[in-house]
Amino acid sequence: MDSSIDFRGTSFAILIPFGGRTRIYPSIRYALQNTELPLAILIMLITNIINIKQCNIITSFSMDNQFKMLPLSFTFLVFIFMVLKLWMRSKKQDSPKNLPPAPLKLPLIGHLHLLMVSLPHHRLTELAKRHGSLMHLQLGELSHIVVSSPEAAKEVMKTHDINFANRPHLLAAEIMLYNFSDIGFTPYGSHWRQLRKVCTLELLSSKRVQSFRSIREEEVSSLITSIFCNTGSEINFGELLCNLSYNITLRTTLVGRCKLQHETFIPIVKEFVEALGGFSITDLFPSIKLLPMISGMRAKLERCHHDLDMMLESIIEEHRASNANLGNSDDETDDLLDVLLNLQDHGGLEFPLTTENIKAVILDMLIAGTETSSTAVEWAMSEMMKNPRILEKAQAEVRQVYDRTGEVNESDLHELKYLKLVIKETLRLHPPLPLLIPRENSERCEINGYEIPAKTKVIVNAWAIGRDSNYWSEAERFNPERFIHSSVDYKGANFEFIPFGAGRRMCPGMSYGMAVVELSLAQLLYHFDWKLPNGMKNEDLDMTEAFGASVRRKSDLYLIPIPYRPSCAQ
Repeated sequence: MDSSIDFRGTSFAILIPFGGRTRIYPSIRYALQNTELPLAILIMLITNIINIKQCNIITSFSMDNQFKMLPLSFTFLVFIFMVLKLWMRSKKQDSPKNLPPAPLKLPLIGHLHLLMVSLPHHRLTELAKRHGSLMHLQLGELSHIVVSSPEAAKEVMKTHDINFANRPHLLAAEIMLYNFSDIGFTPYGSHWRQLRKVCTLELLSSKRVQSFRSIREEEVSSLITSIFCNTGSEINFGELLCNLSYNITLRTTLVGRCKLQHETFIPIVKEFVEALGGFSITDLFPSIKLLPMISGMRAKLERCHHDLDMMLESIIEEHRASNANLGNSDDETDDLLDVLLNLQDHGGLEFPLTTENIKAVILDMLIAGTETSSTAVEWAMSEMMKNPRILEKAQAEVRQVYDRTGEVNESDLHELKYLKLVIKETLRLHPPLPLLIPRENSERCEINGYEIPAKTKVIVNAWAIGRDSNYWSEAERFNPERFIHSSVDYKGANFEFIPFGAGRRMCPGMSYGMAVVELSLAQLLYHFDWKLPNGMKNEDLDMTEAFGASVRRKSDLYLIPIPYRPSCAQ
């Protein structure tokens, strides 16, 4: 370290790997560039692998399980191959001259290392403050732009909406969703438009959502009964909500009229949802065709897909047999699978609705119906527990409305004005999918004067947009009253508030999810007072997030329910 000995031809007695004086090797600089850089990247990658094994440092990217099963020596050889291949590939690529601003990047992996130190949506927000609300990142081999302001979001999801209406290729979506046969990931075009039409007019229309009212009320009432059985004891609030969402979604989607053991089906669905969450290293280095296999990711996805497919096939056959016996079923009691099977047989669609389409669409429903609603309710309760004044105000409103009958149902939910404000504020601070679902442009375009090459992946940071201080006063504060005199809503017209996205690729299941959220919160606030366990103060409640398919609490929310007695109230 403190030695002046060098290899540039002056230390004859000790170090002359390139010769010396007039006949010294002339390309030392070139040789060093092509040796130091791959070696540095290799060391960094292997160090990260070791960190993953020791610390699970990047669990938010779903990579922690992708390499830990590999022997370190084999991993070493794999990454030597990766580095050499990527190094040669990077030499051939020419980057556009006028990309959006970007942080300094490393060769081969680009900016991937910047996202390994914290939650992705947090880190992207920090980077956007330094480099701008339209920012370029190279993650692995792939070029991304990150959108972090309402103005930039409007450019992507309105001005250039058709161009950005495609989805990038994700291995999990390809395998799990029958080669992109669903609504969420199918390529933009005529086939997608048909699926979207089926979804909005048949599966998730207001009439259809209302037809599932009895299922929602039964399941939420069952939850309330189970909580009554644990009066005075702390309960895992998030776990109960998750089970509630799965039960409602399973009944409305595919088990309205068939017998299914939820205990066996739910774990498989949860594994499927986990597989689709986060970033996967196999998607970021698509040129390394062996990576999905050697990482074990493909085998894991195919096993999960096989298990789900067998169960879905069995359920579909049971529905077909049941429909054959019943003849024309009652449209009011049909679950979503019944609707899809009827459309397949009698829908007169432009494109045939295949069994793979049906399975993939059902899986879309399971993801959207379970993750978003349970996450929203848990964060709403967390924020109200953190802010007792807001909890008391919401509770007083619910009890004023329902004390007249003592029964909480959906008929009077429209009267809960303040509760709706609480839900909106929860979605502003805690959008279930903080980075939405990534998009991809079909053609080159310009946004804010910057060139966006074709096939660029687009990440819209809805979490950052909902906390933009240029649009929200005291943006980090939970304050439902901010919406009292505001026309801003989450239905896709106001780009400062896009928890469900906007434009053609906006989430079509918004009404379905909100029906579950509103009823669940109304029941929970009416029937119980709530307190934190072990004498914990409200201000001490940990609100740290954990990244996955949706952003949940890092620590479980434990609460103690205290039954409310209307006759004793006042």
